[in-house]
Amino acid sequence: MKKQALSFLSAGLILFAACKKHSSSPETPAFVYPDMAEVSEPAILFTTADGVKVYNGGFGSAVAADPKSPDVFYMLTDRGSNVAGQVANSIIIGKPDFAPQIGKFRLKDGKLVLEQVIELKNAQNGKLNGLPNPVGMGASGETAYDLNGQVLTPSADGIDSEGLVLAADGTFWISDEYGPHILHVDASGKTLERINPFGSGTGGRKLPAVFATRRANRGMEGLTITPDGKTLVGMMQSPMYNPSKTAVANSTVLRILTFDIATGATKQYAYLMDNTSLTGVSDIVAVNSTTFLTIERDGNFGGAATNPAAFKRVFKIDISNATDISDANNGANGKLYGGKTVEELNNLAGLQGAGIAPVSKTLVLDLLKDLPMVYPHDKAEGLTLLSGNILAIANDDDFGVVDNGASGFAAKILPLTNKVDRNRLYFVKLK
Repeated sequence: MKKQALSFLSAGLILFAACKKHSSSPETPAFVYPDMAEVSEPAILFTTADGVKVYNGGFGSAVAADPKSPDVFYMLTDRGSNVAGQVANSIIIGKPDFAPQIGKFRLKDGKLVLEQVIELKNAQNGKLNGLPNPVGMGASGETAYDLNGQVLTPSADGIDSEGLVLAADGTFWISDEYGPHILHVDASGKTLERINPFGSGTGGRKLPAVFATRRANRGMEGLTITPDGKTLVGMMQSPMYNPSKTAVANSTVLRILTFDIATGATKQYAYLMDNTSLTGVSDIVAVNSTTFLTIERDGNFGGAATNPAAFKRVFKIDISNATDISDANNGANGKLYGGKTVEELNNLAGLQGAGIAPVSKTLVLDLLKDLPMVYPHDKAEGLTLLSGNILAIANDDDFGVVDNGASGFAAKILPLTNKVDRNRLYFVKLK
């Protein structure tokens, strides 16, 4: 196997991308990680009338490592199996009663074996669902239909879960694309607190009002926690529609939110996405209290013969010298600069002209070039950093289905393998 090495001295990181196996740390060489591990035999969630199998996959929206067990990973689903509808701003939800969930997986013989499912529940212990929220509670503007074409009623218990944190006390923090919401649940998945810009959650605390301008389905895609366990750090996937879709059409400015768990105090920072063609940032993971890794991607499949993926990269960022762009008045559009929102400033020149320093950003890993295999997926969505500076990267398999173009589901086939997409973890050694 050909070995490659990339050195980024300014980032303080060195990538060894073609090691056959990765020890969990130099002190504990007994446990080794493979280059890649795939979920073993996912169960069939249901089969459509057309015979398409929908799997209880989707566990790659986020991943969190268990610090007590190097072979255990908690992986998160999003709202459930869904595809675009034929009507504008509509979706088809395959199983409306599906509860977004956390899967506990154990790495065994190079496979990820599902050991436990933790369904997300509200404060009364009723199951959450993936239905769009009502107006004023995080509505995405989508109309949801079932497979029979019946309109589904919006739900205050709906969540499109995307970011996952395993706290030291065994509870979980989850971010989503609807509100955006930040959800705190206990080890059984029961809601302890739900925080959003509207005050419609549990516990009374709010996110800054400006986050209600998030673009539908491009909300708080990533969530991490600082190593001291005191601060949550949320990453928006794309530029928010702030003040409107048209006004930010050429923007590459994303927001990072820090949330002090004890006090609820927040700060915000500007992050520059590489270019406007990308679907944005899919996750964020903490290295220390000011340094993080993010992953940006396009929406194409790696190794495809036509329209192949061109951009799936991990960056190191640092917020220590970035400008806090929080609005002391908590206005609906956030702090304005010369009458413009931060998103309207568009790019580095616009930010600098307004006296804003964005977070620093340095390339660490290119999934399309630096792995010892071809990366075949479209959605690289989860990051977690393991002992010994091993980075694990998860893909979202969309429950094994995609839109068939005619108000229904089709199997999600990877062009490179001609097989249905499956959740995987890729392991890369960083130093």
